[in-house]
Amino acid sequence: MSQTATALRIAHFCDLLTNRKHIKDFEGSRNGLQHKGTRPIRKVGAAVDAGAKVFTEAARRGIDLLIVHHGMHWRPVSPVREVRALRQATLKKTGLSLYSSHLPLDAHPAIGNNALIAQDLGLKVVDWFVDYEGLPIACICQGIPLTTLRKRLMASYPRTYKGIEFGATRPKKIAILSGSGRSALAHLKAEGCDTLITGELREEHFNEAQEQGWNLYPCGHYATETWGVKALAAAVAVEFGVKWEFIPTDNPL
Repeated sequence: MSQTATALRIAHFCDLLTNRKHIKDFEGSRNGLQHKGTRPIRKVGAAVDAGAKVFTEAARRGIDLLIVHHGMHWRPVSPVREVRALRQATLKKTGLSLYSSHLPLDAHPAIGNNALIAQDLGLKVVDWFVDYEGLPIACICQGIPLTTLRKRLMASYPRTYKGIEFGATRPKKIAILSGSGRSALAHLKAEGCDTLITGELREEHFNEAQEQGWNLYPCGHYATETWGVKALAAAVAVEFGVKWEFIPTDNPL
């Protein structure tokens, strides 16, 4: 029997499922219930980023509580006061509740972005690496031929796929780090890995890939971080017997 859905109960459920209270995150993430709205919870939404536009769209679609990956308080935003004031005013106007989960939704072994990217690509996770405050946030998978990997990535990320291929044509290991992947690069050699699937990289990483023999696949920060919020919203829907919907923003970055 489903329990009655309230913002506080849903936040508590999400906290437990993602192990939020035991995971240290970047400054500005402020994981958890960021705003308790006035609407009764009949429908839950998922989006990658908090923002006035997505709040308005969520309310238009009948969503009462929105789960996001990047919450209200990330820096830098410019101008800071005006942006935050707009977001707060929009939340108040719409009556939405807002829940945010960043690293807990990157590192989770079942509903995290990296684990779900691996699952989508048919890759087997064999290890985790790139520690942040003791939490390994990136996964390592068994390798497959680049021809196969390339086809699967292009199918999953048709608008944002990029391939920089200077590594093995049949890598033994494939690393995955959603969002910004530069923190993984320094660890690849130690892990015996030359292939990384990620969201975004810096311009100079092309030269480093040439020099160090890497295969790099930056497939979009936004695109690689849609997975976790969808999975968390779906879990909430099952637990509380409510509907859920993903709100895309067509972010190409």
